[in-house]
Amino acid sequence: MKDFKYIIALSVLMLAGSMSCYSEESRGVSSPDGKLHLIVPPTGENDGKACFTVEYNNRCILSQARLGMNTDQQSFAGDLKLKSVSETKSVKDDYEMLTGKRSHCTNEAFERTYNFANSRGQELAVTFRVYNDGIAFKYGIKAVSADERLLNEVTTYPIPAGNKRWFQQYSKDYEGFYPLAVDGTSTVEKKRTYCWGYPALVGFRDSVFMLITEADILRGHCASFLYNGIDPNEYQVRLATDNLPLKETWESPWRLLVIGSLADIVESTLVTDVSEPCKLADTDWIKPGIVSWVYWAYNNGSKDFKIVKDYIDLAVKMQWPYSLIDWKWNEMENGGDVHDALQYALKKGIKPLLWYNSCTAWVGNGAPGPMDRLNKKENREKEYQWLAEQGVAGVKIDFFAGDKVETMDYYLDLLEDAAKYKLMVNLHGATIPRGWQRTYPHLMTMEAVYGAEWYNNTPRLTPLAARHNATLPFTRNVVGSMDYTPGTFSDSQHPHITSHGHELALPVIFESGWQHMPDRPSVYKALPKEAGKLLSQLPAAWDDTKLLSGYPGESVVLARRKGNVWYIGGINGTDDKQTLTFALNALPDLGKKIVIFKDGSEEKQLDIKRSRLSKGRTMMSIDCLPRGGFVVVVE
Repeated sequence: MKDFKYIIALSVLMLAGSMSCYSEESRGVSSPDGKLHLIVPPTGENDGKACFTVEYNNRCILSQARLGMNTDQQSFAGDLKLKSVSETKSVKDDYEMLTGKRSHCTNEAFERTYNFANSRGQELAVTFRVYNDGIAFKYGIKAVSADERLLNEVTTYPIPAGNKRWFQQYSKDYEGFYPLAVDGTSTVEKKRTYCWGYPALVGFRDSVFMLITEADILRGHCASFLYNGIDPNEYQVRLATDNLPLKETWESPWRLLVIGSLADIVESTLVTDVSEPCKLADTDWIKPGIVSWVYWAYNNGSKDFKIVKDYIDLAVKMQWPYSLIDWKWNEMENGGDVHDALQYALKKGIKPLLWYNSCTAWVGNGAPGPMDRLNKKENREKEYQWLAEQGVAGVKIDFFAGDKVETMDYYLDLLEDAAKYKLMVNLHGATIPRGWQRTYPHLMTMEAVYGAEWYNNTPRLTPLAARHNATLPFTRNVVGSMDYTPGTFSDSQHPHITSHGHELALPVIFESGWQHMPDRPSVYKALPKEAGKLLSQLPAAWDDTKLLSGYPGESVVLARRKGNVWYIGGINGTDDKQTLTFALNALPDLGKKIVIFKDGSEEKQLDIKRSRLSKGRTMMSIDCLPRGGFVVVVE
């Protein structure tokens, strides 16, 4: 059977090659289903520059994307010859995830390595994998001396004007919007912007999309971003660290292009597929779940013992397993200290989580504590041991310095040492996920999103939230768990104008291994009984995920399964009423009992109905208010 699949794949490759803009001499490779085709043309056709072209369903979507790296002792930017190409081999991924959009992940690809040589005979290896849902590639270099350093990367993605794009301005915390643009001359708040962070979504004709990102950042690696300051229609990969030291044999992280329909993008697990397998022998102690969270409603609430107790009591009432005690808990007063709070939680059957400052970004005057407890290994191990002894289940570590190699190594230090003491981790004010949740499954979530916390800071989110929320499932949340802190039904320092139906849908639509519920205890108590029950029983990790309908910034209907129950969340990202229609036949093993939570006649009302799905029903339509939404539970 394996040989038969291989013969079929080669036949597809030859057929695709005959319809491509290059001959079979290019030695391309196709995806197992034959939809994606990669072409690496002879370097003579490109003035000695290495490049690749991508076709989807026999149509070119990425033409002559540049390849190359430069060190201080080797140049692979031009004057290259394609020296050799490996045979095609099959790569299969089959693994379990404790968090994320799917508990059992499988994927397969065909892989080839292309070896280029410069005029000095020095070689650059580029390994491509072509999956059904995208393309992964990475570089390999052999250092010529012990002190060699990587200067820059040549990889450049040409995206001509006219193609839609949803890119976020690059910043160290990845907390920004993904505004729609149709060319590379975008501005952010009237300022010309040249640096863009991952993930970056591009829309081509015929409803084909491409999400650009990276994965498998190992120790000694920095992250990267995109730069189009030279040519607005060409996005070059820029490294966050200049002069990166090379090991004797060095490999880059995987550069990823997730390609296909919007459903292919949203449902893809390519980021974890190419990442290192789980490094932990024992994972029984790792438990996703919902967390009561004091910060959103009470900015400095963790200093107040009585308010902290209220949120622990909220977790008890809502049957949530965790309660997070946020910043400044080392200053706790008003009837007790942090030891009293931890003991109170444990007696109530709630697992406490504690916040820490990473002390790499926000330090000095005004920086919140506790401080300087995790930076040095001896201090970190001492603190982790104390946490384990106190019964703390995990930590939220905040305010990181960016994507340079030193910070990436620090993330790994924090994760590896936390595993020794069975502490789960939330990296906040941090970089985006790049596959670590497979390698270190006790990494429950990461922020890297302009989330509900921003209602505390400025009025900017209020008018933009609905459109932003309807963009995130196609961009940021594709690559991994996202600590947005959804489900804010009341107002914080600044109001929200999304409906109750919209807010109730967000914990279904947004995936996070720890899902922080930020509103006041009185607000959850005042919700209709059925809505409170939904939030009490809502999973934080899923067995399957399906995109049923939607378009970035306009709407999204997303279905997630846990066991035999499907949760369907839908939101309207526009300021107008909208009817969201979606198919049910994409959901296997669909039950008959159904509960619908949808917008009432006003923003703050919910209309809740129980019924049964009629036999043969394949479609549903639900009316939404402006910035509205709904949840459908089917079991």
